[in-house]
Amino acid sequence: MLDKWITQFLMVFLAACSLSAEPNTTIPGYEEYNEKAIPIVHPLSGLHIINLDVITDEHRHTFKVELAHTDNSQARGLMFRTELGDFEGMLFPSVEPRERSFWMKNTPLSLDVIFVGDDGKITNIVSNTVPFSMSPIRSSGLASAVLEIRAGRAETLGISAGDKVEYESPF
Repeated sequence: MLDKWITQFLMVFLAACSLSAEPNTTIPGYEEYNEKAIPIVHPLSGLHIINLDVITDEHRHTFKVELAHTDNSQARGLMFRTELGDFEGMLFPSVEPRERSFWMKNTPLSLDVIFVGDDGKITNIVSNTVPFSMSPIRSSGLASAVLEIRAGRAETLGISAGDKVEYESPF
């Protein structure tokens, strides 16, 4: 008798588990909670992806950027990457604003390297970097973050020094 009851219970339980489990999006704040509770992770780097906006006089450009917030992730950067979408990039935030210097070692992609000051405004852009170059790419002054995007995108989108960069770090 007990075996029959357990068998029936398991059949009902398994049937219930196989039902489509669509998220309950009618709960107020569900989407916001879900985005913060389960961060999106880049399949190649394993880094969290966040939204970043560059605001020019004419437009607001939203990028999905990988957040390189550890020493290891910042040292690796976009090395060995062969593709980067039109509105993708990598963000290198600093705990304290400081002069920043990058190179293109092991980086086959040409990039635009955008330096962001403590006030959130772009201080300088080094465009169309040379792949695999060991020459330093430097900020002009202190930078609180550095944004790397595909080469030529800054010019195409009209992004220049003085434009505003906004992002919210989940950390």
